[in-house]
Amino acid sequence: MKAVVFTLGCKVNECESDSLISGLALRGYEVSDKLEKADLYIVNTCAVTAEAEKKSRQMSSRIYKLNPNAKIIFTGCATEKNPKPFLEKKNASLITGVFNKNQILDMLDQSGENIFESTLEFEELLPVKSLRTRAYVKVQDGCNNFCSYCIIPYLRGRSRSRAPENVVNEITVVNPKEAVLNGINLSAYNYNGLNLAGLIKRLASVDCRIRLGSLEALVIDEEFLTALKGLKDFAPHFHLSLQSGSDNVLKKMNRHYTTSEFLEKVNLIRKYFPDAGITTDIIVGFPTETEEDFISTMEFAKKVAFSDIHPFIFSPRSGTVAYKMQDLPHDVKKARLDKLLEVKSSLKQAFIEKMKGKTFTVIAEEFIDDYTEGYTENYIRAYVKGNIKSGEKIKVVLTEPSRDGARFEIIK
Repeated sequence: MKAVVFTLGCKVNECESDSLISGLALRGYEVSDKLEKADLYIVNTCAVTAEAEKKSRQMSSRIYKLNPNAKIIFTGCATEKNPKPFLEKKNASLITGVFNKNQILDMLDQSGENIFESTLEFEELLPVKSLRTRAYVKVQDGCNNFCSYCIIPYLRGRSRSRAPENVVNEITVVNPKEAVLNGINLSAYNYNGLNLAGLIKRLASVDCRIRLGSLEALVIDEEFLTALKGLKDFAPHFHLSLQSGSDNVLKKMNRHYTTSEFLEKVNLIRKYFPDAGITTDIIVGFPTETEEDFISTMEFAKKVAFSDIHPFIFSPRSGTVAYKMQDLPHDVKKARLDKLLEVKSSLKQAFIEKMKGKTFTVIAEEFIDDYTEGYTENYIRAYVKGNIKSGEKIKVVLTEPSRDGARFEIIK
């Protein structure tokens, strides 16, 4: 029997999907994370935007074309938010939500809707079985922030954190080349008073490369950065969610920092890690965003000198505060997105140019069209000539920009 676990959305979904892959493999399934012909499909859905929900629902038709007789289990945020459209799909068998995903593998023969009650306890899953060289390790779930545009706290529930010994144990057992710590709000990690810096200190003896998922800027302080310095192999890439470069918009978004505070944290990172990659998310077209606010966002992005930006258009989510606000015309939002994409491109190019001639360690991932691909510590997409074994660590020097990253030469 062949199974596909297909993931939409965030890296926390990736963590949960990798755990399902592990469980299916233990049950004797041949498992893939690619959308290909199989007997069983588990689709881990996303609801962060209306488009993500739409794509989640469309998976039914895409799977039907591959195998009209396949069994489909839908799970995740989109099904938690609105299970009915998924239940109506002709090839859907079981619908679950975001809680008790560890029970899905015991329900493979069941059908219908089974949305579990929310919990205040962190739910342990099977150790991940990643089909990639890096493993996504879930250490936190839920969110208490309630940003005015975000539906996720209503779906994922309150913040809850994983016991540090279980985090260390999973990384030790899985033994990946790189472990990426993830959470719905990773910065909120707090296990019986142990904060994220404390968790990092517990990982000081781990041999694999440690990378962090998305962070809130206010978690950055001297204690946290010192803890990261103490790791054997830390990848200095910080994804700090900005969302807007206008203080007026940040206040309406219910983001609990100002642009000056954000910049202060960026400067502190660069004090400890001068070549760090600092990436971000930016929402364009928030309902209260004026043209002046948007210009401030572009100028602030340049001031920070992000190494990359993930920009996306504001998507009204029913049930949130921002849903009741007057949405901006789509053409206005699209025009702003296009302008921000230009800023993104120029900043990414400038960062790569700045890194020319510097030495990095790349973990080989896959070989495509004469080049081995992977990522540097600071998250530059690397293209290295030749076929290098997946998982091998190689010392390289950046020579020139290429495609969506840069070309590197191996240091002999």
